[in-house]
Amino acid sequence: MSVELQVQLTIDGQAVSVPSGETIFDAAASVGIRIPVLCHQPNMTPVGVCRVCVVEVQGARVFPAACVRPVENGMVVSTTADRVRRARCTLLELLLADHPTPCVRHTQHGDCELEVMADQEGVRPPRFSRRPSWRGNDDSSLIIAVNHDACILCDRCIRGCNDIRKNFVIGRIGKGYASGIAFDDDRRMGESSCVACGECMVSCPTGALTNKGAVGTLLGRGESVAPDELLKLPVFKGVSSSFLEMNRGAVVGRDVKRGEIICREGEAGSTAFYIVKGKVDVFLETPMAHVKSHASRPEGGIKGFFRKLTNLVGSSDDPRDQAPRRWIPIDGPVDLPYDNPIARLEEGDLFGEMTCMSFYPRSATVRAAEDVVLLEMLRNVLYIMQKNRHFKAELDEAYRRRALDTHLRSIDIFAGLTDEFLHHLRHRVDLLRFEPGQVICQQGDPADSFYLVRIGFVKVTQQFPGGEMTLAYLPRGSYFGEIGLLGGGARVATCTALDHVEVVRIKGEDFALIVETFPDARRTLEAVAKERQEMNRERLTTTSSVSLADFLNQGMMEATNLLLIDLERCTRCDLCVRACAAAHDGVTRLIREGLRYDKYLVTTSCRQCRDPLCMVGWPVGSIRRRQTGKDAFEIVIEDWCIGCGLCASNCPYGNINMHPFTVKVGDLEGPGGKRAVVKRKATTCDLSIGYKEPACVYACPHEAAIRVDPAKFFAHQRDGAPPRPPEGNL
Repeated sequence: MSVELQVQLTIDGQAVSVPSGETIFDAAASVGIRIPVLCHQPNMTPVGVCRVCVVEVQGARVFPAACVRPVENGMVVSTTADRVRRARCTLLELLLADHPTPCVRHTQHGDCELEVMADQEGVRPPRFSRRPSWRGNDDSSLIIAVNHDACILCDRCIRGCNDIRKNFVIGRIGKGYASGIAFDDDRRMGESSCVACGECMVSCPTGALTNKGAVGTLLGRGESVAPDELLKLPVFKGVSSSFLEMNRGAVVGRDVKRGEIICREGEAGSTAFYIVKGKVDVFLETPMAHVKSHASRPEGGIKGFFRKLTNLVGSSDDPRDQAPRRWIPIDGPVDLPYDNPIARLEEGDLFGEMTCMSFYPRSATVRAAEDVVLLEMLRNVLYIMQKNRHFKAELDEAYRRRALDTHLRSIDIFAGLTDEFLHHLRHRVDLLRFEPGQVICQQGDPADSFYLVRIGFVKVTQQFPGGEMTLAYLPRGSYFGEIGLLGGGARVATCTALDHVEVVRIKGEDFALIVETFPDARRTLEAVAKERQEMNRERLTTTSSVSLADFLNQGMMEATNLLLIDLERCTRCDLCVRACAAAHDGVTRLIREGLRYDKYLVTTSCRQCRDPLCMVGWPVGSIRRRQTGKDAFEIVIEDWCIGCGLCASNCPYGNINMHPFTVKVGDLEGPGGKRAVVKRKATTCDLSIGYKEPACVYACPHEAAIRVDPAKFFAHQRDGAPPRPPEGNL
């Protein structure tokens, strides 16, 4: 039986006996002697980098760091000698010289360990000049604010991440003055492989890593769930209890009775819901209808006049207009069938992610199908949960099992995939998440994957000699990456997460197997790739034709289709406005007011923008761009619009309006008959779909109202040539 050797020493005149191998710091702590320290914590391996714990050892040449110096028999140690105190104060001064005083943590809570220790040791403002900042703030994480200037290189975050949590994300970078902490290979924290466990933030002694919290947002309903109760749930396994304590109140438990509404489509929100027990129904309460009514009406007057235009109905080249609608995308793990827009979610499902992460309106109404237990959480907790390995694995497995097949088949090109092939793909695809601004694929990089947008919006841009141009915004249900895979092997555009984005990545070899096995999918993909490339070339050509500053300042360069009124010809008869109203059952989409350019009035009517901001953020995919010809497009608002108004508020030109109408719907909160409710749906110029040409243009008796592509029409300004007239109906 081995006997542990004891070491005898003296600390500040007090005899101490400790096991061999102990450090001076631990030996002093065992008898209640406190030695100041910044880089060391009891649960971490000591590294001795801050040197604040210096002590005097009789007979030693230098002051050793107590946290790493082992004890020896007969050692005599002083922790309070004048020389030691002066050395410690100088060290604190040097650290303060590279630390903003007060830092964020000390301002908010008064507990920055460096500043508290400096006050205790009587350290005045440092004698040394503060060096200029070179890294500053990193605000990319939703839960942790990073201020590199407040970092004192104590390495506690590194040991918390690597030694305690075993995540191995944080390390040191640089040498000398350029030294600092880094995430992965010096990425921003939000773009790194950080799982947001919060351990680094809890370990940090200063304001370098601080909790963002949930500022200005309260959960009014439900009971706050204590951290120890949350940690009993499997999905919270691995989450820092200290982080949950810091954010107490950001998660509430809700018991919802059968039939009760949990949230309604179109409502603003900032929370997500996780189903702990029970089932819920997800559906659209708003009727499936356009604002424009197609009921028969008397054919007299101007209305009858425009009915005569319908003998030549315009057709669309967009394949989405040729195939029947099958699915409506929502903010949840499933899509809603178009013919019967209702689906069921069950225990382990998460819904409301986009509302929570990006503050978009609720995309659907959710009602308890039975008694339900929910966790409602704010975005800082959802963010940390999405980074959590156990939670992510559970959600991803549920998606692969229940929703992947539906998601793939909701996309036209994959509608013909067999069950066997879907089974082959199920565990071969990668489910990836990207934060706002994070690049998914870069123009010029090798094309090795095909992507389906599962949640969020992807911004597609292309770099030209004159700068960068936005090509498209891709919502849930869209795809990208086919051009590089089908030809050339290189990415032709950069795709970036516009908000919180989740994608399904199909590897290049599986994509090749799809186009080889399913010829219809290949033909469709090739047609779409060709169409996108032609659109990109057209944008480049038209963009380079006009470069007038005043033209650009009025935003007209964004337009592909402007309604102009030649003020030298217009007699203010108002027939264009009346014709628009007549063609849309009394709801005009034209206001004869707007910007002036040269002799033209740019009316308040949809411009069919090249970069349509109205298409960003809509929760149910009810607004899109439709191709009406080789180079002609229009904004289409689908009949499942839920009236959230986001497209109207996003339009920088005020060209989308919300139109109220009364409908009869079932009493969704209980049995009974119908009830009358007022609903709103978005309206915008549809170029008089179904008519031979736009009603406003057709009705103008003086040819003052014209529809033009502004980049082509105003190209004469470059060389003084007369303006080219529009070539037919755009």
